[in-house]
Amino acid sequence: MQVAFLVAPEGVEQVELTEPWEAVTGAGHTAKLVSTDSGSIQAFDHLDKADTFPVDLTTGSARPDDFAALVLPGGVANPDALRMDEDAVAFVKAFFTQGKPVAAICHAPWTLVEAGVLSGRTLTSWPSLRTDITNAGGTWVDEPVQVCTDGPNTLVTSRKPDDLKAFCDTVLRTLREGTD
Repeated sequence: MQVAFLVAPEGVEQVELTEPWEAVTGAGHTAKLVSTDSGSIQAFDHLDKADTFPVDLTTGSARPDDFAALVLPGGVANPDALRMDEDAVAFVKAFFTQGKPVAAICHAPWTLVEAGVLSGRTLTSWPSLRTDITNAGGTWVDEPVQVCTDGPNTLVTSRKPDDLKAFCDTVLRTLREGTD
């Protein structure tokens, strides 16, 4: 199955991209890096530049129909840039409309706030997003991983890099359950 990883051209927290990517591809799925611009993206290790990664598709050309699930890595600047891009927000919203699994870690739920898909859902994130999530109609909890099945799709969320093992395990379980 093909899984989209949506990131901005700059600002993704590298470990929140690479660990889920390795988990997804290690389980036999195909991962595609989708961004708002072509070329490559610049990842970060907190505030320091880390590696660059080639973009497979742009939000203007990627079709949600071609993917079974969406992963939204965090980083502070990454989701803040995505939420300002109409194509990125529409791409995210389409996964909810189509009832496909979405996974978001750390600051990534900011993009979900912008997409207007959190009403009635329980999720977790980096603690500073609590008010934004609540104002968007969601319920924020402080847990390593939260799975919400209220609505047309499964939403997997996590708080921070320390929760990556639980996040990745839950994403893989969600992908397996989607194919059973």
